[in-house]
Parts: sequence; structure tokens; C-alpha cells
Amino acid sequence: MQWTMNRLGRSGIEITPLTVGGAPLGSMPGNFGYEVEAEAGIATAQATLTGPIRAIDTSCAYSRGESERRIGEAIRRVGGVPEDFVLATKITRDLDTGDFSGEEMRRAIAGSLERLGVDRVPLLYLHDPENTTFSQATEPGGPVDVIRELKDAGVAGAIGVAGGDTATILEYVETGVFDVLLTHNRWTLVNRTADRLIDAATERDMGVVNAAVFGGGILAAGSDGRTRYGYREAPAVLLDAIREIERLCAEADVPLAAAAVQFSARDPRIGTTIVGVSRPERIAQSVALVERDIPDALFDAIDRAVAHLPADLGPR
Repeated sequence: MQWTMNRLGRSGIEITPLTVGGAPLGSMPGNFGYEVEAEAGIATAQATLTGPIRAIDTSCAYSRGESERRIGEAIRRVGGVPEDFVLATKITRDLDTGDFSGEEMRRAIAGSLERLGVDRVPLLYLHDPENTTFSQATEPGGPVDVIRELKDAGVAGAIGVAGGDTATILEYVETGVFDVLLTHNRWTLVNRTADRLIDAATERDMGVVNAAVFGGGILAAGSDGRTRYGYREAPAVLLDAIREIERLCAEADVPLAAAAVQFSARDPRIGTTIVGVSRPERIAQSVALVERDIPDALFDAIDRAVAHLPADLGPR
């Protein structure tokens, strides 16, 4: 299958509408509720490198580098990163000490490149800068300076900022330094708080990457037996809205997961949507979700179903 590639803003990157999310394939049971054995993670990464989705996203923080290690082994098995493939990773604080200095960013990228078995990545993000202050991150020699230097040195083809809290991430978008924005859990069927942030990035010709469209799983598998959204307990009003969306999808004979993916993928501002996978067969299933025909009327009904939700509901 050949997809039309999307332009990722001014980054110079052309990318498929979907990107495979590397967090679950490294095994993060605390977030996703299940273990992923090493060989299963490697096999999934290998299937990604040779499959229709031509991008994978990971981080030095995912399972303390295990996601990168497994992807690196898959890269070795296929003989290197394919020329048309977008490999993205992220650098962030030391998870034990909280160190978010420029020097820690240098240590982080060195570790990432070693685990991945590459000397550069097409896309590199500053990950979760909510864990430091904007003034510290932007001081001379700080994380923002370092990631910009990594781009200038060719270690990163393009640079982005990835995080959750929309007000914090907006400050980084407004610097004009970054080529790409990655937002997660804030532009989904039930959480629209990233709307202004996405607009701000689009106005600056930044590429926009949207992640966690399943809200940690509940918008894929449904609310039966599930009470968490965005890796935390969901309030009753949010669960009620999800159940109403499930009802609307059932009436339209559309899988909830397809609606969740296409809510993002059909948005012209979104360059690519990240879907986490942990088994090779999930790749083809994800492609089928984004290719399914869904009437506009369903999304109109979903919009009405969530219009009453408070603006400060869930992660901001």
C-alpha cells in the first residue's frame, strides 16, 4: 500500500499519516497495563521498519531506554534505517536525579544514539520540559541551546518539543526555535485543550504530531472495565461522555478506535498521528483504522456529545 505522504511543516520531513509509537513496545506496564517481552518488542519494531507506516517514535525515557534498545536491535536486523523512514527520539531529564541541564541533554543523546545504533536521527525532541522551568531551559548552554546545537551539527535533521501541559509547551512553540510540536492526550475525541497550541504551531509552519489519541487505551477498547484516561482515573462526567461516544459509534457501525484515530488523522493541521503498538499485527490493524470510511455526521455528533465537558477536565 502506498499512502500520500504529509509535509511536516518547515521541518523538511515527509511522513506517513500514522507513526508507530515506541513506548509500549519497550514494555511500560505502569502506563499500559501489560508487559511486552523483549523479542515481541523487537519483532514489532522490525515489522514497522519494513511495513507501510514509515515512521517510529521513541524516547530515552521510555522504559529507561529499553524501547530504544529494542528498536536498535530491529534496525540492526534489517540492515540499517531505511532511507525513506523517519526515526524520531527524545531527550529529557535524568529520571533518577531530575537533572534537566544542557549537559544532561548531551548525555541523553549520546545514550540514545548508542542504543539505536545510529549516528543521527531525522527528528529529535526536547521531551517533557514541564519538568524544568522555561527560564532554566532557555538559559545560555541550557537544553534549548543544546538541542539547537545538535541540529546545527547534523545529529538531528529537525528538532521538536514534546510534552503535555499545553500552557507550558506553548512557551516553547513561541520561541521559534523548534520545527515540530508533539502533543499528547490533549487532542482526542474527549479532550480538545490542545486546539490553541496546535493553531499556534501551524501559524509558525511547525509540523504537528499528535499522540495518545486513545487516551491510554480507553478510546480504543472502550469503557467496559476501564476507568482511566491519560494514565489517571477519569472523572464520572468524562466516562459518561466516552460511553455516549461508544453508543454513537455502535449506531454508525464504526469501531471506537477508528473514530479516535481519524479524529486526529482527518485534521489538516496534523502531520502524523502516533499510535502505540506492541505486536506486529497491530500495524496492519492501525492502517485499517485510518482507512475506514467514516461519515462526517458521526464526528458532528461526537462534537455535540462532548461540548458540555468543562475546559479544565482531564490533563491540560
